[in-house]
Amino acid sequence: MNILVVDDHRMMRDGLRAILEKEGWTVVGEAASGREAVVLAHRLQPEVVVMDISMPDLNGIDATVRLLAELPRLKIIGLSMNSDRRYVMAMFKAGAVGYLLKNSAAEELIQAVRAVMDDLTYVSPSIGSILVDTYVADASGPTEKATKTLSLREREVLQLLAEGQSSKDIATLLKIAVPTVETHRRQIMDKLNLRTIAALTKYAIREGLTTLG
Repeated sequence: MNILVVDDHRMMRDGLRAILEKEGWTVVGEAASGREAVVLAHRLQPEVVVMDISMPDLNGIDATVRLLAELPRLKIIGLSMNSDRRYVMAMFKAGAVGYLLKNSAAEELIQAVRAVMDDLTYVSPSIGSILVDTYVADASGPTEKATKTLSLREREVLQLLAEGQSSKDIATLLKIAVPTVETHRRQIMDKLNLRTIAALTKYAIREGLTTLG
């Protein structure tokens, strides 16, 4: 089995690789950001991606959306230190088929990979109740009207703005014009009804787009 490991911490990637290779599986590559993961997945064609959620530049949630739009047969397992309901639900809505907490990865990673390769969904037992509670809430109560949805490109721009990148830097990274970045910024502010970078940053952190850490 061929697996791509994605995490912005080298020590974590080394640990995951050791666990997977001990099982006899092949780690075909490692990526330190969501953007790098997209490039490597196209080149290396893994069957499974173990995807850190909180990464600079392009977070794991949006990288998952992009990857599955282009490589729909991929099995993606989200990996996070965070058991917050927003992170868990966002990763599954992005198309992941597993969610693993980092503090239990040593015990659960092999089980998670086996489950998703058998077309099952894997969730760390300690956060399983989050999905049940969410299902019950959605089934029994009125749906809260959500803020107008940001496009994938707007989410990318928002993450980079929150991480302190200038419009010029963002334009260079995303290979778009500076006025296009400014247009995205205005649209983001209008959709979210937020008027300052500080407010946008708080929103980005709350929604799991960035941790700034």
